[in-house]
Order: sequence, then structure tokens, then C-alpha cells
Amino acid sequence: MKPILQVKIGDLILKNPVLTASGTFGYGLEYSQFFDLNLLGGIVIKGLSLKPKQGNPPPRIYETPCGMLNSIGLQNIGLDAFVKEKLPILKRFDTKIIVNFFGENLDEYIELASKLDKTEGVHALEMNVSCPNKNSEWRKMGLDPALLRKAVREVKAVTEKTLIIKLSPQVTDIEEMAKICEEEGADAISLINTIPAMVIDIKTKKSIIGNPIGGLSGPAIRPVAVRMVWEASKAVKIPIIGIGGITNAEDALQFFIVGAKAVAVGTANFINPLCAIEVIKGIESFLIEEGVEDINDLIGTIKQ
Repeated sequence: MKPILQVKIGDLILKNPVLTASGTFGYGLEYSQFFDLNLLGGIVIKGLSLKPKQGNPPPRIYETPCGMLNSIGLQNIGLDAFVKEKLPILKRFDTKIIVNFFGENLDEYIELASKLDKTEGVHALEMNVSCPNKNSEWRKMGLDPALLRKAVREVKAVTEKTLIIKLSPQVTDIEEMAKICEEEGADAISLINTIPAMVIDIKTKKSIIGNPIGGLSGPAIRPVAVRMVWEASKAVKIPIIGIGGITNAEDALQFFIVGAKAVAVGTANFINPLCAIEVIKGIESFLIEEGVEDINDLIGTIKQ
């Protein structure tokens, strides 16, 4: 008998708890040539803004030990082009579409959330307040408790769709930030985003990427991500989506044990396009081996 993999995030019901992390899976369609997107619990598309954005100057990506440094700068086609060109094709798939979104200021966040709330085929919103390589007013929302509180409250007021807040790892107290999201009506939180980092070319004495600070992702940050999910899970009752360095089912299972209700595969998609599918299969095999009938029974089972 197959174990139950279905989980609920706010009003969002996922057939299984494995998503693809924003910024690592394009608009989803790019990966449809590798596997059936219907197998995923959901797709989190790359960050959307009201208008198209060019992103940061190259070079934008550099491989590091056990990880990757990126400074894409949230390049995207903008909301209108996404709705017209990408969403009609995505709607053909039987999987949940979660739109990661951001603005240059709070007014833009509110406008985006309001428009996405009315967009058929978008099942949930992931509010990005934590990109480490974009210099703008909104970045401070993920670092300042007062700004975060105001932002979550005002964005939540304009949408009835499941609202997920993607938090920053650059805080001294993730529990405080998680509580603010819960208190102001967020349906879930996702963490962590990438960690600001640098790599220097010792010959030129310049940063190897153009920004020059980028976001570190991949297996190198997984222990940090697991720790922060554990801390947040002790502070709030709303669901948590664990992100950071997941390359196989064992990695993902750590997040469930410390309290995550779902996980998102990110950097590994660049190395192995089938990673998310392998993670789903691996989770199912583990539950069978351990005699666990429902993935929800594994969540938060850490022993101390």
C-alpha cells in the first residue's frame, strides 16, 4: 500500500510535498522536456515583477565548493507577459502553480498581489522579501521586523489566495520574523533563501561575478536551512516550506523531521533535471520502509 503524500499549505492542497524552488526552474515549461510536470506537487515560478527586468550584469553564476553563487538579479518577463505567454500552457498541467513575486516598493507588492489574486490558474503566491543580490527598498522588508509586519498585513489584505512569505536567512532571530508573518495573516513561510557571499579572482582582485555579491545556494547551505526551519517550526503553527541544498530524498527528509510540511528543490535542478522526481520517489520508498502511512506523521518528529 502506497503511503499518503498529500499535504496542505493554507488552502493549497498538494498531491505530494515536493516543489521546485523559485529561480531554479524557470517558468516550469523549460523542464517539461525532461519529465512530466504533472508528477510534481507544485511549481514555484521565477520571481515576477510588474514590468520586465533585465537583471544584474554578467558574469552571473559561479560554482563554489558544494554550492553555487548566483547574481541573476531577478530578471523576468513581467506579469503581463507571464499571464499571456506562459500561464496558458502551465494551466494544462495538473500541478499547483505558485507565483513568486516582488516589487521595488510596498505599493508594487500590493498591486502585484491584487492582480495575481484575480488571475485564474495561479494557485498561491510566494512573497519574496529576501533576495540577497538586489539593491532596492523592498530588500529591507525581510530584515526589519516593523517593515515586514506592515508588508505582510497590507499584501494579505488584497488576496484570498494562499500567501507564502519567503524569509531571509540574514536575521539574528528567525523565530521573530516567522511569528510576525503568522500574526499578520500569512498562510505559510518558506525558508531559506540564498546566503550573501563573494568569490574573488586573485589575479584581477575583482569579484568573479559582476554584482559583486551573489547568493550562495546548494548543499553547502543545507545545514543552515535545516536549523532555521527547526527554529521557525518551534515558533509558529503555520506550515513551513523547507528550501536549501536538497539533492536527494535523504536531504528532504531532514526538513520534514524538523518541522517542514513541504520542501522545494532548487540548485540541484541545474545539475540533475530529474532531481525533484527522484526526491518524490525516495520519500515514498523511505515511508514504506519505515512503515509510515502518511507523510504528515513524519513532520516534526525530531527527538531531542
